[in-house]
Amino acid sequence: MKLFYAPGACSMGIHILLEEISKPYELSKLDIRAGENIRPPFSELNPKGKVPTLQRDDGSVVTEFPVIAHYLAKTNPEAGLLPTSEEAELRAAEAMDYCVATIHMQAFTRQFRPGNFSKNEAEHDAVKAQGREMAAKGFDLMDKALAGKEWIAGGYSIADSALFYVAFWGRRAGMALPPNVAAHLDRMLARPAVQRMIEQEGLTA
Repeated sequence: MKLFYAPGACSMGIHILLEEISKPYELSKLDIRAGENIRPPFSELNPKGKVPTLQRDDGSVVTEFPVIAHYLAKTNPEAGLLPTSEEAELRAAEAMDYCVATIHMQAFTRQFRPGNFSKNEAEHDAVKAQGREMAAKGFDLMDKALAGKEWIAGGYSIADSALFYVAFWGRRAGMALPPNVAAHLDRMLARPAVQRMIEQEGLTA
């Protein structure tokens, strides 16, 4: 397998899962600021121009964070990345989708790329502020979901890697994370798989 990633991007979460699985894989770094994600050869592999992108051993490609996460968990059951009960698996999928589709795509994209939401540069500060408010609301909701638990769905699962990357962004942006989310981030940072990811991507915790 080969993971196409950008250091510090949402692909961090899939990178962590690959480390948790402990099977051989390759890394291919993309410079998104230089546009490597939207031109060949990567654009021919994934015309969406997005990371994470996973190329399987047969050459086929899997895209979209929740889909890749479920694929890795389902094909590597020995890694224990999916909850054992149907209800817990449902809650893990629910949390992962919320982290990716709302906290990331709605809240943080407003902060990182306000031009996607308004062509008027004079409105960009307001767009960013709205994104910060949305992220804070999202983290508050995830804080409640973590009440009394170490991991989102009881045991460690794919959902935790999704919450990790948005919380990691939040802390680096200077946000005051609510206590359960902050503690979850610290637990994630203590995991060897996360530490290896951070080292391999050249990040600082």
